Amino acid sequence: MPLPQDQRIVALAEDLLKQFEIMFGPHPGFRPAHAKGLMLTGIFKPAPGAQSLTKAPHATRASTPVTARFSNSTGLPALPDNVADANPRGLAIRFNLAEHVHTDIVSHSTDGFPTCDGYQFLELLRAASASGPDVPSPKPVESFLGSHPGALAFVQTPKPFPSSLARQTYYAVTAFAFTNAAGQKKFGRYRITPEAGNDFLSDDQAAKLPPDYHFDEIAERAGKGLVRFQIKVQVAAPGDVTDDATVHWPESRELVDFGSLELNAVMPDSLVQQKHIIFDPIPRVDGIEPSADPLLELRAAVYLLSGRQRRAAKP
Repeated sequence: MPLPQDQRIVALAEDLLKQFEIMFGPHPGFRPAHAKGLMLTGIFKPAPGAQSLTKAPHATRASTPVTARFSNSTGLPALPDNVADANPRGLAIRFNLAEHVHTDIVSHSTDGFPTCDGYQFLELLRAASASGPDVPSPKPVESFLGSHPGALAFVQTPKPFPSSLARQTYYAVTAFAFTNAAGQKKFGRYRITPEAGNDFLSDDQAAKLPPDYHFDEIAERAGKGLVRFQIKVQVAAPGDVTDDATVHWPESRELVDFGSLELNAVMPDSLVQQKHIIFDPIPRVDGIEPSADPLLELRAAVYLLSGRQRRAAKP
């Protein structure tokens, strides 16, 4: 996983990491965002429709071992599961294709992203950081949201508390180009849906939960073999925007069954493994390529730089 050649992207990634530290404080050994998490292991089995989309190895094999990480939002490792800032939740999936060979999906539980590029995202974070309770209106973040309708829509999207991390849908942020064995190319976005269906709590119900409820519950559920998802790909139609994560495609677009995901155990030494693993938002596998979305290279740079910092942190 190399750093981008474009030094402007690397510099922007470094600025974002500094801003996360300003907002959440330094927490050596933890991610700057989605810091609190749990690693699980399991298996992926492709659906017949997967090969119609891509020739990627995990779409053609009978099964592929996976590593997955559920997470809360923010850069606070001890954030309680029952506070609003824990949403949206994250789910990252690594398909282990061979020793040191893998491809990943990085998703979260709100469809889309608040900005179309990293410069706007940094502007949003800085505006939010400068908008404390004592700052009069219009606060910087209010001014930003007022001039960026995509960010406003993301912020206003309901982010309810799931009854379980296994009972909500997760969305990959960006589109990818899928190419099958016949050379046919289609753009699509991953959507990871719970086999048990979505199920949410009221704010009052969530407020009564223990601070580690969701991670304790997912660990217990995994031990019973009850963490199951269907991975789908929403396929773009001709003319759909594929390089802007703030733009939603109509729900009428085709959903292709990509395969089933079953997570059946908590990874031993989960905290140690979380410190080490660096998920990659760019597929880097034959048959699935990045779109032109500018967030992809930036996110890869942020993940790599923060991962290096995490690995270098003293125990």
